[in-house]
Amino acid sequence: MSSTTPGQQEIVASLPLHLRPFVAVQDPDAQYTPRDHAVWRFLMTALTRGLAQTAHPVYLEGLSRTGIALDHIPSIDEMNACLAKLGWRAVVVDGFIPPAIFMEFQALKVLVIALDMRSVEHLLYTPAPDILHESAGHAPFLVDVDYAEFLQRFGEVGMQAIANAHDHELYEAIRELSILKENPATDPDDIANAEARLAALGDSDGEPSEAALLTRLHWWTVEYGLVGELEDYRLFGAGLLSSLGESQSCLDDERVKKLPLTVNAVETPYDITSTQPQLFVTKSCRHMSQVLEEFAATMAARRGGADSLRKAIDAKVVCTAEYDSGVQVSGVISEVICDAVGNVTYLQTRGPTQLACRGKELYGHGIESHKEGFGSPVGLLKEFSRCLSDYTVDELKAHRIAVGEAVELEFLCGITVRGRLEDVLRQEHRNLLLSFSDCSVTALDGRVLFDPTWGRYDMAVGARITSVFGGVADRENYQLYKPLPRTTTPGSKPDPRLMAAYALLGRRPSGSAPNSEVNRESEEVSAFAASEVQSLRACLDDYATEWLLRAEILRVGDVGLPEDLLSRAREELDALVVEAQHRRALALVFPESITA
Repeated sequence: MSSTTPGQQEIVASLPLHLRPFVAVQDPDAQYTPRDHAVWRFLMTALTRGLAQTAHPVYLEGLSRTGIALDHIPSIDEMNACLAKLGWRAVVVDGFIPPAIFMEFQALKVLVIALDMRSVEHLLYTPAPDILHESAGHAPFLVDVDYAEFLQRFGEVGMQAIANAHDHELYEAIRELSILKENPATDPDDIANAEARLAALGDSDGEPSEAALLTRLHWWTVEYGLVGELEDYRLFGAGLLSSLGESQSCLDDERVKKLPLTVNAVETPYDITSTQPQLFVTKSCRHMSQVLEEFAATMAARRGGADSLRKAIDAKVVCTAEYDSGVQVSGVISEVICDAVGNVTYLQTRGPTQLACRGKELYGHGIESHKEGFGSPVGLLKEFSRCLSDYTVDELKAHRIAVGEAVELEFLCGITVRGRLEDVLRQEHRNLLLSFSDCSVTALDGRVLFDPTWGRYDMAVGARITSVFGGVADRENYQLYKPLPRTTTPGSKPDPRLMAAYALLGRRPSGSAPNSEVNRESEEVSAFAASEVQSLRACLDDYATEWLLRAEILRVGDVGLPEDLLSRAREELDALVVEAQHRRALALVFPESITA
């Protein structure tokens, strides 16, 4: 990072180390052009007017209470000054970030805001995350305590969901396509190829992972949720609140079916490239929390055991298995051995593996120490009434388990560990790891699970696998995710003359005619200088297709602009904008001038 404002610096410094690289720096003066601010003004005016009667009442109240103005793109510091009063914070990020990282930010009550502002070409829909969707869509409802608690809890649950290799491929495909589509210089063939890759991944016949199912629940609540009754609902999903088109089309109950929200919503996939054929209606934020907990109760993180380990094996990505002793094994789980009644007796990982306890890596047992994988029995020892982790050092000695001695451990399942005990790692009065030299581990059928020639053998201690969750236990010391560089090619540089015209108009409040509710009546506004008016006339001559410039002239209205210039802008804007959705947006912003 280069330099940040004090507010941004303080927030970044308060984050866990592994999250900090994902935080970008916002410099509003340098990153957003006057045209970007004009896009924001136009969209926010149209959205707030269009949603006045259809969005949940908290929406309009929440905009002002979370530092989101209608007349300019908000700075992250403006937002944080307001969010701090609600117990939340916000950071800016550069486009897409891995879903697990997104959820972790959310669990920490940190709202993730995309840095970019959508272009005028993608006014009604942006293929990439942008600051309008992330801030004006998500932030306003944080003023509702129940919603804020739901969002945080969703992050906590989402952090533990097991994703699979297909999920990671899908994320990369969506990320690539959004970058290509947002860049005006992209070759159409590249977009077509990226769309084909995404479509192929979407056609997968495999069972959706926990993370994929949870993403669907997120989509049908946080992004595209309705609240109220089936016959009397309001919009609150950020995807609806930031889409001029879908926020209107979703109200057609004949075209868009409304269903009551239950946990069954996870069975309904979604398509990010098209409007939704159905939406789910929740009674309240507390109702959503109930549905979330109903799903969470089915997750491997809650259930543990053999089925959860098999779910991790099928995922083929790094997951964490937690013993009842507190020992956590983080790696790609490759095998689980069970007895005849389904109890886990042995687990094996492959590749770099971390050993931890309660989220902290055990000293000397990071991925450098277990590069090739890790395997260990699970269960009780024969004639031991308690888990081995519960025995004191003196009790271990009484059972002939002592450092420096040859030890033989016979598990109830038939696995036998023989070797010289070199160390017992204890924490919080519990035995967590037993380390052996010259060690052999054999199964009941004689299978060799560990051979003395393989080196030192570290055995995790625990009677049961109580939890299996996605990712690693200690994220600081085993960082699965790193920020990826943007692969887009910079587009054309902003035209200085055109930007100067937008800047000139942007410094003026909205005129009294079509934008009376945002008119700053307390400000004294002088008439535009003759040279400034002449410059605007010349811009209309030279930028014949720049419809947003004409919209900005109409926004300023009769505050210092001559009537003939306003008439020209109105006529040319009416002729330029032919797309139905754009016309509906213009009619919201200029109800007296434009017909939808």
